[in-house]
Amino acid sequence: MKQSEIKELSVAELQEKLGEYKKNYADLKMAHAITPLENPLQIRSVRKTVARLASELTKRELQ
Repeated sequence: MKQSEIKELSVAELQEKLGEYKKNYADLKMAHAITPLENPLQIRSVRKTVARLASELTKRELQ
């Protein structure tokens, strides 16, 4: 998910997406621990998306 897409979301949508991506990240990490993933870079992109969502949410709370 790109930063431009994240900026267009509302606060409720940000919180919902953040929960979804955190769950997806945990699932990917668990699956990779059991059997190596075909594309382990997927974990990195999901982790960065979680960080982008959390940063945008924090930024909006401070305004």
